Amino acid sequence: MYKYDQIDQKLVDERVNQYSDQLHRYLNKELSDEEFRPLRLQNGLYIQRHAPMLRVAIPYGMLSSKQLRKLADIADKFDRGYGHFSTRQNIQFNWPKLENTPKILKELAEVEMHAIQTSGNCIRNITTDQFAGATPDEIIDPRYIAEIIRQWSTFHPEFALLPRKFKISVTGSAKDRALVQAHDIGLEFSKNTIGKMVIKVWVGGGLGRTPVIGSVIREELEWQHILTYCEAILRVYNLYGRRDNMYKARIKILVKALGIDEFRRLVEKEWAFIKDGPNTIDEKELNRVASFFTAPDYKKSKSINLDKFIDNKHFVKWLSRNTHSHKIKGYRSVTLSLKANHNAPGDATAKQMHAVAELADKYSFSELRVSHEQNLILADVEESQLYELWEQAKLYNLTTPNIGLLTDIICCPGGDFCSLANAKSIPIAESIQTLFDDMDYLHDIGDISLNISGCMNACGHHHVGHIGVLGVDKDGSEWYQVTLGGDQGNNASIGKVIGPSFSSEEMPIVVKKIIDVYVQQRHEGELFIDCVKRIGIEPFKSRVYGDEV
Repeated sequence: MYKYDQIDQKLVDERVNQYSDQLHRYLNKELSDEEFRPLRLQNGLYIQRHAPMLRVAIPYGMLSSKQLRKLADIADKFDRGYGHFSTRQNIQFNWPKLENTPKILKELAEVEMHAIQTSGNCIRNITTDQFAGATPDEIIDPRYIAEIIRQWSTFHPEFALLPRKFKISVTGSAKDRALVQAHDIGLEFSKNTIGKMVIKVWVGGGLGRTPVIGSVIREELEWQHILTYCEAILRVYNLYGRRDNMYKARIKILVKALGIDEFRRLVEKEWAFIKDGPNTIDEKELNRVASFFTAPDYKKSKSINLDKFIDNKHFVKWLSRNTHSHKIKGYRSVTLSLKANHNAPGDATAKQMHAVAELADKYSFSELRVSHEQNLILADVEESQLYELWEQAKLYNLTTPNIGLLTDIICCPGGDFCSLANAKSIPIAESIQTLFDDMDYLHDIGDISLNISGCMNACGHHHVGHIGVLGVDKDGSEWYQVTLGGDQGNNASIGKVIGPSFSSEEMPIVVKKIIDVYVQQRHEGELFIDCVKRIGIEPFKSRVYGDEV
């Protein structure tokens, strides 16, 4: 993984000192709330419902065990003993005291971490596939390009005050696990017919109030031009994006208003001025950054016969759901579930974080990943050590075998914390987890994504959940709207609203009725999302709202 050089460290250290002075002046009433607001946002600090929230960047979801230990220590020392891993592959602390935030940032800087550009109208954390560099379906490892984009976008003066926030996602695998089609810019790395790296560029995707699947603006961009082409897109957005209405300020609105052909014309015109400028990447720079992402020192390890554990039902289920195939024979990638029953999805205690750091040291070359599904990943585990790892992780409630299943719920913090939320998200997730606590049943019904957002900002990605739940305000009460048929990946789609919203008490039963229709209507081996696409939403709608199918 990438390591700071002297310039990186100096930049982060100086930002900590700058923010410390800004906060000191604010607390001494030398700065007003309005003057301090952009300064705190530039350092990842929100004012939430009950306390400040500090969002810490985890670039492209990669952490060292040392960094995770530091996050655990911060949770214990400055928070309430836990952190929340978000759908942006970041971590959020929900209870820090305002006066302690410079101390937190100083401690983060000691392990090459920061909270810069995790909020505000700027380029946010670059996200990618949690199995990057390890998965056998990978064509190009996208992490070093993600790092180059991170370095280019951090403190970029032209893009420090965009019309709205801006999100970039990258992938280099045959299967898209990074949701590139639902980002402001999505980048798919592959090889052309002569074996050279090229990039398919998506633009204008996004969720939130107006969910949109992006459009392809360029099919095969040469890798040397990735920064200049992204810069051209951002320049057009900065020039033409709306600033009079924050709800219509995202790039997806601009692309839709202009049309992709006109937007492409403007980008190409802008790109012509900078195409071969100083931000053109050369082989030397590409290789410099790529050198940080070389493969670990894998052992020559044969695949083992895992059938010998066939009588251990719990381990076999975990093995089938929580491990992923690896490009190196004898290794697998392991997902540690943060979705145990009665746990807020994405939350990890300091004790769990310390435990995962130990597991990473022992089994996965002292590195781990955060997925946008809000779980933790050990990417490089020998098959011969899987059972031992499972036994140790089980002690910390990290082995729920539900990855990809109904209770692997993506969920924002919602109204329990966020001042923007219309409704609580966590209690809905917990009530659904409680109702669907039969693991045999969950495995029988198979892959189903259920995503919950507490407001239209869609931090829980509800639009692309097979089942999506959105909290809405209805005469001062909390209600929940349900969508069906959303999907992420190569065939990304936006879910359709099935009808009027439901009370919180109704939500578990609503989900149960939806699943009942699927079980009755599915063909042999048919996944939930395929069943929804085949029969449409009407049978589900009829059952949920009381009519017999």
